[in-house]
Amino acid sequence: MIRSIIVGVALCVAIAGTAAAQDSKAKGEKVYTDSKCSLCHSIGGHGNAKGPLDEVGSKLSADEIRQWVTDAKGMTAKTKAARKPEMKAYTLPKDDVDALVAYLGSLKKK
Repeated sequence: MIRSIIVGVALCVAIAGTAAAQDSKAKGEKVYTDSKCSLCHSIGGHGNAKGPLDEVGSKLSADEIRQWVTDAKGMTAKTKAARKPEMKAYTLPKDDVDALVAYLGSLKKK
């Protein structure tokens, strides 16, 4: 009986966590769209093909994605990125950055 209750609670927590992650990804996709990231980047063939992000979640950690979003100039220097023009610096609220990182991090090689 107690085992059933524990399993049920754990299942509810897991489902709630999955739903929250999906909400964050959906918000991140909206931030991506609203911030006009597709002027320089593309996802799924939509946007600027010179900056594909389709598998960015397989190539970069969440921390690295966050650094690109919050300190593009620093990451350009750190990685010696050759793409011109450099990525512009954007100031986004922390919740938007978190959502954008979650969304971009979900873009993985299939």
